[in-house]
Formats: sequence, structure tokens, C-alpha cells
Amino acid sequence: MARLPRYFVKNQPQHIIQRGNNREPIFAATEDYQFYLNCLKDASGEHQLKIHAYVLMTNHVHLLATPENENSLPKTMQSVGRRYVQYFNHAYKRTGTLWEGRYKATIIDSEVYLLTCMTYIEMNPVRAGMTKHPADYLWSSHGSNAMNAIDALLIQHEIYERLGKAQRQRQSIYKDLFKQALTSSELKGFRESTNKGWVLGNDKFKKKIAELSGRRANRKRLGRPKKRVKEVESDPI
Repeated sequence: MARLPRYFVKNQPQHIIQRGNNREPIFAATEDYQFYLNCLKDASGEHQLKIHAYVLMTNHVHLLATPENENSLPKTMQSVGRRYVQYFNHAYKRTGTLWEGRYKATIIDSEVYLLTCMTYIEMNPVRAGMTKHPADYLWSSHGSNAMNAIDALLIQHEIYERLGKAQRQRQSIYKDLFKQALTSSELKGFRESTNKGWVLGNDKFKKKIAELSGRRANRKRLGRPKKRVKEVESDPI
């Protein structure tokens, strides 16, 4: 099956996942996480990719990022991937690939899903049973987005900035979003859209993205097209 082309719409956020090959660990020590973040900061700054949220899990990475140009995301991921693999292979005396093929990414409707996507990303350690609260996990954007930590990697999205005039106010309101768990439907939507490469949004948003990107925004319907049913005129009620 031919690969579908990547989506690109300028300044439209994307949810990105990159996994370790065969779901094997890609981080083994504190230094690994820190080196990856350094690589990501350098590459995203060079290639104009704005990082809004992230989590580094043991065997995969989630990012929420906005590309400023068509090469922002692929160039950033390529740079981080190559640099980190060289480091990891040298550190652990291994050879070969580290990643499970290409990274996966999809455009999200920021007006509806941006804040929800941020919480989805930062709740990963909790869903995985690694911590009881996202604030307890060191390798995510939660400390900066919800607490008072400084993270030079992050650039706040305008929708996050609308939460309040002052940073402390934004953090407090954002932190309150975690009091309500994501629904099973929301979880399924994030997983399927990103893993299968379809746009996350309503039909109107999908149509807009398809027109702007030149690529269909969801899967084709399977099976034969339904026969048209002839409308029968009825007496007015």
C-alpha cells in the first residue's frame, strides 16, 4: 500500500507520536531524556516548529506542535531522530534502528481539541500506571503548562494564552482541566486519528483541511455506494 502524503497546513497544530522499534525502550537513564529534549529544542528552533506539549514515555514520545512551514515537522523529526540514535547506540553499545518506522502525525482542530490534546498527552504516565498525577512525572510539559516550572522548549499556543492574562492564572485554569477525565470516545479519537493518519475534527474542519492540504481527511467508505432512494411526495402536514 502506498504511503499517504503528510498533511501540512501552515500554523495548524499536529499531534505527533514516535515509537521505539518493536515497542522497545528508547530511554533508559535520566541523561537519555535530557539529551532528547536538548535535541528537540535545537531542531525545533532551527526549523521553526513550535512545541506546545510533550511527554517522553519509556518507549515512545508524544508531541503537540505547530509547523510554520512545510519542512518544519519533517526536518525537526529527522534531525532529532538521527542525532538521538547516534547518541543512544554509542551510549549502550548497540547498532541498528531505534525507531518503529516513520513518526505518526495528524492535524487537529485547535479550537476544539488543542487543550484536550495537551491533557491527553500529559496524562499518558497516569494512564500507563507510572504515576498517580501528571505533576509527578518529570519528563513532560505539565510542569510548565500547569505548575510553575520554566521550560525553554515550549512556546504557548494562542488558545492556551486565552485562558488568562497572567501566566499563573493560565496555569491554574489549565490545571483544573485535569479534574475531569477524558471520555473513552475522546481517547479513541486521539488514538485512531494519529495512528491512522486522519484529521481530528468535525466534518467542516476535515473538508477545510482536505482543500488546503490537497489530501483527503478521512478514510474512504468501504463497499458499494448506497442506491439512491426515490423521494415520494407526501401531502403537507
